[in-house]
Amino acid sequence: MQLKLSTIFFIIISSNTFFAQDCCLKNAHSHNDYKQNQPLTDALKNKFISIEADIYLINDQLIVSHTHPLFKRQNTLENLYLKPLLDSCNKHNGKVYEGCTESLTLLIEIKSDQEKTYMVLKKALEKYQSILSKYENGTVILKGVTVIITGNKPYSIMENENIRFAFIDEDLLHIDKHYNKSLCPLASAKYSNILKWNGKGEMPVDEKKNLISLVDKAHFQEKKIRLWASPENIKVWRQLLNCGVDFINTNELEKLQIFLTEEKK
Repeated sequence: MQLKLSTIFFIIISSNTFFAQDCCLKNAHSHNDYKQNQPLTDALKNKFISIEADIYLINDQLIVSHTHPLFKRQNTLENLYLKPLLDSCNKHNGKVYEGCTESLTLLIEIKSDQEKTYMVLKKALEKYQSILSKYENGTVILKGVTVIITGNKPYSIMENENIRFAFIDEDLLHIDKHYNKSLCPLASAKYSNILKWNGKGEMPVDEKKNLISLVDKAHFQEKKIRLWASPENIKVWRQLLNCGVDFINTNELEKLQIFLTEEKK
């Protein structure tokens, strides 16, 4: 059987489009990623599109840790995340994953004083601006990595900046405050503050309606949403996706990678 040139061209374009769409898992968020055996490396190996790191400001250094660090001062945000992400973007034409159009989210949870920590973080991010999404005079320019700040959030500083290389994770439960998406492209909440369902039986109708209402409000404002501390449960994950939740929060990277890959099929 002979194929026309136009048919071959279509097959090539379709194949490239499929690859571009499947280069990463668009719903996968690595919670407390620095606790993995290989921080960042494991998340990238499993094609996660969102990665979380907690930081403390210690002696003008941004130390990655869940609790106040007494040791492991070498675990800086720059060494564990910013430098490796720069290397990856340099290898893949400005993106973290080869052939991918998606911007990877680096969710940074500030554990120490928000204003002092942010001012040091701001200087650190400026060094990596070649790969970072930015806000400039009312316009958002997406690049390979999008930094979003959660935890102790410096709203008062960041909403008055004309140029910045970071954004804020809004409280989903207060989504009606209507922060502009150029400041808050993401809204998050603790799972148990919205849902009590643990995956056994069916999700209660009232809980499902409440979740969908919050999802609709966030999506109307063109914001993505995430529920943290959600059960590591496939039935829960499937319902969250069905309700429109954008990021599935997990500490079990391979388990979620397998689930999302199968869901795509």
